[in-house]
Amino acid sequence: MVERVSDVLDCFNGPPPEDKFSGKAYAPPPEKMQKAAGRPAGIDKKCQMQYSEGAICSRREEYVVFAFAINALLVVLGSLVGIAFRGRMEERLSRAVTAALGLVTIVIGAQMALEMEDTLCVIICMAAGTALGAAWKIEERLETMGEALKAWLAHGGSGGQFTQGFVAGALLFCVGSMAVTGAMEAGLHNDYSILVSKGVIDGVISITFAATMGIGVAFSALPLLVYEGLLTLLFALAGPMIAETTLTQMSAVGGCVIIGIGLNIVYPEKHLPVGYMLPAIFLPLAYLPLAQWLGGLF
Repeated sequence: MVERVSDVLDCFNGPPPEDKFSGKAYAPPPEKMQKAAGRPAGIDKKCQMQYSEGAICSRREEYVVFAFAINALLVVLGSLVGIAFRGRMEERLSRAVTAALGLVTIVIGAQMALEMEDTLCVIICMAAGTALGAAWKIEERLETMGEALKAWLAHGGSGGQFTQGFVAGALLFCVGSMAVTGAMEAGLHNDYSILVSKGVIDGVISITFAATMGIGVAFSALPLLVYEGLLTLLFALAGPMIAETTLTQMSAVGGCVIIGIGLNIVYPEKHLPVGYMLPAIFLPLAYLPLAQWLGGLF
């Protein structure tokens, strides 16, 4: 049974592995092997595989593409539903469903955070990262960037409903901490539960947006696809160069940030500055080597 790509064995290009039960060399059935002419027996280096009732090859790229396409697809589907039910959608229903999804987001964040191996690392990274984010005014810069994008798209135009829906959707769906943490988990661990949760939340929101602002909301899925796609691919390329312990700690810190995002969804009137916390996700890259070095001195 193939699980996440990070759990399967590294590819090989040589003798087949031994069967763990019989101890004999296992040769994949011919129909399972690559059909590329002139290639030695084995599996393409881009593949990672695990044997269970035959040789199964899974490509990392397929998981990554699937991950960041989910969010954009759900935004489009939600927008189409909103247009279909235009004028018949109760705001009370939308708010109730969004709050319920916020609770699910908190649970996902808690699951990630509880996988921490070094509690002190998470504490220090969250504190130092939030301080850095506040010093750099990340939330204010994100808001400024959003306003600048809105002004640029509306410049010279009529400011019509299409532009309004496109801008509102693009800003809401792209400018946020959940997009970063979701892309990180998808790229590093092939775990796209955060992106799926974000996609469902964005889909529900896009229903109400499209019901009032029209088809422009659906087209906001295009910048979302590019933005999350680039982030996910970037994390996927960087993943093999990062130690597994560091990845676990980054994921745990990201879980703390996700909990904050969920609380903001459930209680929108009590805003937590999760934008300030974004640098904390990357601080384990510096903290763990530094802690190891200091530990070797004593």
